[in-house]
Amino acid sequence: MRTVLVSVLASACLAAPALAQNRAAKPLEIYVVDVEGGNATLFVTPSGETVLIDTGNGGNQAARDAARIVEAAKDAGVTRIDHLIITHWHGDHFGGLQEVARQLPIAHYYDHGANVQATPATDDFFKTVYEPLTAKAMHTVVKPGDTIPVKDLKWTVVASAGNVLMKNLPGAGRPNQYCAESKPDAGDPTENAQSVSSYITFGKFRVVHMGDLTYNKELDLMCPNNRLGAADLFIVSHHGQAISNSPALVHALHPRAAIINNGTRKGGQPDAMKVLFSSPGLEDLWQMHFSLLSGQEYTVPGAFIANQIDQPDTAIPIGQWNPPAQGQQAPPAPVHNGKAYYFKITAQQDGTFTVTNMRNNFSKTYRPGTANATR
Repeated sequence: MRTVLVSVLASACLAAPALAQNRAAKPLEIYVVDVEGGNATLFVTPSGETVLIDTGNGGNQAARDAARIVEAAKDAGVTRIDHLIITHWHGDHFGGLQEVARQLPIAHYYDHGANVQATPATDDFFKTVYEPLTAKAMHTVVKPGDTIPVKDLKWTVVASAGNVLMKNLPGAGRPNQYCAESKPDAGDPTENAQSVSSYITFGKFRVVHMGDLTYNKELDLMCPNNRLGAADLFIVSHHGQAISNSPALVHALHPRAAIINNGTRKGGQPDAMKVLFSSPGLEDLWQMHFSLLSGQEYTVPGAFIANQIDQPDTAIPIGQWNPPAQGQQAPPAPVHNGKAYYFKITAQQDGTFTVTNMRNNFSKTYRPGTANATR
């Protein structure tokens, strides 16, 4: 009996390091989901723990966007959401929640707290959807410096409720030379400036997701010293709008790749695209859609665009889109309610990561210490 017991213990001791090594070899997976100019980003850790940031649009688009999120989750083998972060109280970020929650149980909700931009639709959402859901789950209001307990990741909240992190992350804190070219604007009283923003590390791999945090809050966080340091992957702020994405943030992060979750006529604005394309060290920019706002002038090659539109393809104008004169109505934006594709990122702890466009299976791998810019 003693011989058998010793044998079993020895086998267990040998198996434990093997299991740990196997888990360490598994990648972090990130799914950036097309929600037509909203936001939905799913993280799946090697342990199988999940974080979803935002749930897409509401109204008559809620079922469509939720279905796309659930499809990505199923592709990832996910049957529940362990952590849901609602970055702020705008409908393109929380609108699909009820539909998502019907199909994927959610264990823990995180947000910045009270809404500063009340509307009847948002008030109704709180009363009929959010409060009943959070009453049956865990709920945390986060502040800068908080960490969200996710296995295999270090998840740090760097902005929330209009406040920003006031201490440097490990290895950060150098003077930010890009503050000089990033002048404060008039300020933003909306929910965008309240966004929950995150800095996430997986070994040596670093990714930043700022929600819709706007220009002045970016400067509060990044100036005069860069409190975040660098990032490998930047999920572009605010769908690629110019009221976010300051050089003080984007250039100082020095990302190797960036992904814009934009719509055909939402985000991807020329001034934001200029900042992204001129970012030191940026190898590639990936877009969820082409952008009529920037035209061919700033749109990336087709291999880096995840989605098309429902109508027959038409040529994208070379120059940027000029909005109609005040008082005139713009024509409807191109519609995309059909098959949608997401970007999938697989990241290793050594900092290597691969971005795959699921529409065409085009992928590119970014390795530490190498550069291979497509632009």
